[in-house]
Amino acid sequence: MPTVRTLPFAALVIATTLHAMFNALQAAEPLPGTQPLTVEGDLASQMVDGIDRFLLRQIGESATHRPVHWNRDTSSPEKYSASVQPNREQLAKIIGAVDKRLPCDALEVITTTSQSALVAGSPKFEVLAVRWPMLPGVYGEGLLLYPTRDNPIADVIAIPDADQTPEMLAGLATGDTALPPEQQFARRLAESGCRVVVPMLIDRDSKYSIGAAGTRPTNQPHREFIYRQAYELGRHIIGYEVQKMLALVDFFTADAQRTKQDRPLGIMGYAEGGLIALDTAALDTRIDVACISGYFAPRNHVWEEPIYRNVFSLLREFGDAEIASLVAPRPLVIEVSRTPEISGPPKPVGGGAAPGKLTAIDPLAAIRETTRLHDMLGGMHQPLTFMGGPGADNVLPPVSESTLEAFLQYLVKDAELADLGPAPKVNRPADAEQLKRQFDQLVDFTQRLLADSEETRRQYWAKADRKSRSVEKWQESTASYRKYFYDQVIGHFVLPKEPANPRSRKIFDEPTFTGYEVMLDVFPDVFAYGILLVPKNLKPGERRPVVVCQHGLEGRPKLVADPTVNDHHYNQYAVQLVKRGYITYAPQNPYIFEDRFRTLQRKANPLGKTLFSIIVPQHEQTVDWLASLDFVDPARIAFYGLSYGGKTAMRVPSIVERYCLSICSADFNEWIWKNSSARSPYSYLHTGEYEMFEFDLGNTFNYSDMAGLIAPRPFMVERGHRDGVAPDEWVAYEYAKVRQLYADLNIPDRTTIEFFDGPHTIHGVGTFEFLDKQLHWSPIAE
Repeated sequence: MPTVRTLPFAALVIATTLHAMFNALQAAEPLPGTQPLTVEGDLASQMVDGIDRFLLRQIGESATHRPVHWNRDTSSPEKYSASVQPNREQLAKIIGAVDKRLPCDALEVITTTSQSALVAGSPKFEVLAVRWPMLPGVYGEGLLLYPTRDNPIADVIAIPDADQTPEMLAGLATGDTALPPEQQFARRLAESGCRVVVPMLIDRDSKYSIGAAGTRPTNQPHREFIYRQAYELGRHIIGYEVQKMLALVDFFTADAQRTKQDRPLGIMGYAEGGLIALDTAALDTRIDVACISGYFAPRNHVWEEPIYRNVFSLLREFGDAEIASLVAPRPLVIEVSRTPEISGPPKPVGGGAAPGKLTAIDPLAAIRETTRLHDMLGGMHQPLTFMGGPGADNVLPPVSESTLEAFLQYLVKDAELADLGPAPKVNRPADAEQLKRQFDQLVDFTQRLLADSEETRRQYWAKADRKSRSVEKWQESTASYRKYFYDQVIGHFVLPKEPANPRSRKIFDEPTFTGYEVMLDVFPDVFAYGILLVPKNLKPGERRPVVVCQHGLEGRPKLVADPTVNDHHYNQYAVQLVKRGYITYAPQNPYIFEDRFRTLQRKANPLGKTLFSIIVPQHEQTVDWLASLDFVDPARIAFYGLSYGGKTAMRVPSIVERYCLSICSADFNEWIWKNSSARSPYSYLHTGEYEMFEFDLGNTFNYSDMAGLIAPRPFMVERGHRDGVAPDEWVAYEYAKVRQLYADLNIPDRTTIEFFDGPHTIHGVGTFEFLDKQLHWSPIAE
């Protein structure tokens, strides 16, 4: 027998370790032409963290890029006002204050046969319940405080915080809801001789935030519930409420012309009312003086605030200082005061609300923002009073006496703030239905916009040439739509990409294919990552088609491309396709880890960007790299995505024209109704997916319109009858428009839809046939 040598234990350990390392190196060998991928850990988590750092850096740098959007002429007040008019128009657009208001030349007194018009009174002023028209079916409501003296010295719009009622500011509230008399600033101004209107704002409660025709309660604040549906349609709760204030300005202007009494007009607001007052004064030069309390501060953390303050592209052009510069050269009073501190939305009823908080304003930060305002005005003078100071002891109570005195002095020279008189005597109780009326009117108006949105989109697309039935003319006439879609809807980071620096490691060695993890650089801190599956029967010099197989929400590439994982949603479709002879690539998209990725959308939106502003360049880099591989046919790189991957299939190939084909599975929809309907149980309006809403999409691009950007490239929809994302009729209705377009362009064979009797899943029958046909591929048997 041969002698058996026994190695010493230490040598055995070393030999075993070396063998394991050799096997690991063999298993992790990179794809030829790439460097070894050595990064360990959860690459999806690292991707989300990197994007987060990138977006925070972009937010931090946003103020330095804003001057390119401004062309201030400070040589005279008149020239200055004209020079910033384009900025006023842009602010109105992004806050959704875009609808033509109804004429408002009088306030309507709200009374009934059982209730007097007089709500309350004191020796110095009377209080009336009033309303005024703003938009069709929408009224502002509030209280009119009318001084008993013969001629009021000024007109004032006094805006409470969202969780304050007009009665609180007028001194009519009792018990726990009463404000200290010195904070009842509408009452103080009325006692000093001003005619004051106190409008009601939509509050932060969630009592009426019920979706699906009243069957799906949520814990969304009323402001968020309106924000969600309005945002998709290019409107906003901020814009709606600014419009109510502008309607009051219309009234005061018309009343002055009628009575020939030219009184100064001021506006002041606290907390949420401060936001509305600032935007209103910025938009309308008929306002003579503005006062902002408990709001003015830097907005770099707006993504942490309640989502109803999320304004698309705000930070690209505006911080609070830039908005305040639109008030110049008119006087402005800024007060650092105690603000409402809100840790999040109301406690869950049905859930669904987005996280968001309000915290105390840092006085030093407010001072820095005011300094920015001063600097951007150059030598032009703006009467400016800053109330409060850098220390916590100098944070004032809301609309303090000194603030009121400064505001009143700007309004009427030598006017004096009157001493507090006796409390008003209440004649009738507060209207318990007022808030519900205001809420319902805005919901109903928004739902009418939704009903009209298809016609709005049809008019928007009128310049796209389908009448000539020419593919070439269609492509020429839709190029500007594609650019708008990327620049203004998706959001385009116009930045140079990093060199791709491809790194890879082998992770699968199957009988018929090899699998590699691949990482590509995109932007600083932003990378693309996925799994490439390559058939082993490639012939020398052969170039094959690629199918990019995109996972859905909370997904990972291995759910799609790992031969040991058979998730019932994906059915190993990347593996199935590689076994048919295709090359497949399964990218990691960053919609993973719930609020971690949804917060990325919150950070992107104020920059005029979305999550797809990152996903698109990731795919651009990926497709360019795939096309560079010597075994890939660069003219045959197709896209096929399920669910959120289907959402990607509508947006990314619309922009990335190197994708020669797109298949949308388990997502194609009447997308605008899906997002904005207050009546449908399929709507995102009452779910926790608060990142879904895309500003003004309803007036520009539904899914059939995105398919129009993909045309004339092949496009297919895969739809299971039992898929709960939408009813079949929504899908069929929207797809019929796609089929008509392809027929009009004389290419009906390039599009199809497959309905199958199944759930939210990859069916892989008609779609595989579509891929074979459109990519000119004959499946290779194993």
